[in-house]
Amino acid sequence: MYSFEPSEEQKMLIDAVRRYAENDVRPAAREAEETGELPMSLVNKGWELGLLQASIPEEYGGFGERSAVTGVLAAEEMAWGDLAITLAVMTPGLFAVPILLAGTEEQKKEYLPPVIEAEWRPYTAALIEYAFDFDPFELKTTATAQGDSYVLNGEKAYVPFAKDAEAMLVYANLEGKTQGFIVPKGTKGVQVAEEREKLMSLNALPLYRVTLENVRVPKANRLGGEAGHAFEPILAAQYVALSSMAVGVSKAAFEYSRDYAKEREVFGVKVAQKQAIAFMLAEMATDIEAIRLLTWEAAWKIDTGKEDAFKEAYLAMTGAMDMAMMVTDRAVQILGGHGYIREHPVEMWMRNGRGFATFTGLAIV
Repeated sequence: MYSFEPSEEQKMLIDAVRRYAENDVRPAAREAEETGELPMSLVNKGWELGLLQASIPEEYGGFGERSAVTGVLAAEEMAWGDLAITLAVMTPGLFAVPILLAGTEEQKKEYLPPVIEAEWRPYTAALIEYAFDFDPFELKTTATAQGDSYVLNGEKAYVPFAKDAEAMLVYANLEGKTQGFIVPKGTKGVQVAEEREKLMSLNALPLYRVTLENVRVPKANRLGGEAGHAFEPILAAQYVALSSMAVGVSKAAFEYSRDYAKEREVFGVKVAQKQAIAFMLAEMATDIEAIRLLTWEAAWKIDTGKEDAFKEAYLAMTGAMDMAMMVTDRAVQILGGHGYIREHPVEMWMRNGRGFATFTGLAIV
């Protein structure tokens, strides 16, 4: 059996993340969303908390061991402050964690220390593609073996910090299997769009379209080397990361709407005393707790190497997508007309909640 009691180290880390989210991230969230500009000093402060560094062993520049449970606990707390800033802080993990999970010893020694030992730097990954039926197991981007190289062709969407990336991990279809390929900065054939992606939310996060035209990388740059790697553990780590962030965003919306309903009077009665509103709040709280526990269980199964870890992570993410949309939408409803204006943050959280169905590939723990 597993315990729901965090270790002392986890408690210390989560407390630090909670203070950062409450005192630094939440106050900056609205301005970052409106201006489309990330406060990089705030991103660097989040990086200094050492979430990724604590997941990397000492021999590769870090100071700990990876724990998906610790990762989801921290991601939830930070996303409670703001989703875009959280994704920015955690972007280097998109490059580093898959290398830790599936890379060769040579790849770990070469690529992990530069990410971990320095200040926050834009290392990233490209998974998402433009397709209504996007399936990470059936990518349109292709990798073809040619001599001592692989040639990549395709188009990727929502690639964070692509314009300034030191390196990116590109996922492509190689003979029917999704495989990762390390593409260093300046590789010929990588074209990053000049303009950022325009989404309904995450306006502060710089996301770009990336086109790959005959991009040639050495065979040594295939994640896992010549033998390649399993994709499911990487995708499972992405699912639980996003699921925990969905819980964080939903918790923020729930708490705000709950407190508003307890204080706001309509025709002499507190909004929270109206039965329809009380039932809404109860269902919101129940669904948040259910997905939180499912996410924790999936993360625990990842850490303990259970065979059904991927299935549990997928279920957590599927449930989190629906839960986040329901909770954030009802938060707007509870505020009535006030929920639709920018004076209150619930409309921003609802836009974030709607996006989780398309965010696979933007976070990992």
